Amino acid sequence: MRIRIVDAFTDRPFAGNPAGVLLLDAFPDDDRLQRIALEVNHSETAFAHRLPAGGEADWALRWFTPATEVAMCGHATLATAHVLHTTGAHEGPVRFATRSGVLTSTPREDGSITLDFPTAPLTPIASPAGVAEALGAEPRTVLDTGPNIGDLLVEVADEKTVRALAPDLVALASHSERGVIATARAEDPARGYDYVSRCFFPNVGIDEDPVTGSAHTALAPFWSERLGRPDLTGLQASSRSGRVRTRLRGERTLLSGHAVTVIDGELLA
Repeated sequence: MRIRIVDAFTDRPFAGNPAGVLLLDAFPDDDRLQRIALEVNHSETAFAHRLPAGGEADWALRWFTPATEVAMCGHATLATAHVLHTTGAHEGPVRFATRSGVLTSTPREDGSITLDFPTAPLTPIASPAGVAEALGAEPRTVLDTGPNIGDLLVEVADEKTVRALAPDLVALASHSERGVIATARAEDPARGYDYVSRCFFPNVGIDEDPVTGSAHTALAPFWSERLGRPDLTGLQASSRSGRVRTRLRGERTLLSGHAVTVIDGELLA
């Protein structure tokens, strides 16, 4: 099997979020998929195979962290679409059949790719006991992000607070299904982004995710309401960093970014 490592939500190598991408004839058993994802050891590895013509989707797509299969992943979908387009395996928009329904990717003239994802339903909740201590910052606002995402969205005081977070990941793991998205308004929008975030997902084997497309389906409605604009740019302030352009369209959120293939090889086992 041919395997590629793609850096997503970046236009340069060794930044953004790396994902493994394997294009297959069919999915092998789940244990083999999980073992491959553990061997790749990135936050997600994407597995895709072509579907028969004439159906509601073009490719079947699944995502695995090193520890488990997940219901939705933005950066690995972007990485898969990038591989399909750059290798000539698919031209034009791609419809992916996934656990989160049919997700569409569309290539753009500037080389970026736009994903069409369901908008996360946000429900304000009281800050759970212990979250402030586990995160290492006092929440201003806490929201549940619904079943597809499975995170707590936590607004903190400012960008400096987001960047300085050093959470207790063991304690954080007890507060949500996947993890916690910490966010704040950008200190200086002139730098080209409207808000910052960091994502901690200890429950799926990811201490900190470099750039999380799925989290932006929650960040987009949250900040679009606060800032009064449907089109925004989010900076995920991890050590690798990356930017996600978002456009809120009611029940759907468009996520746009670039991707770069950095490794192209063969899985021998």
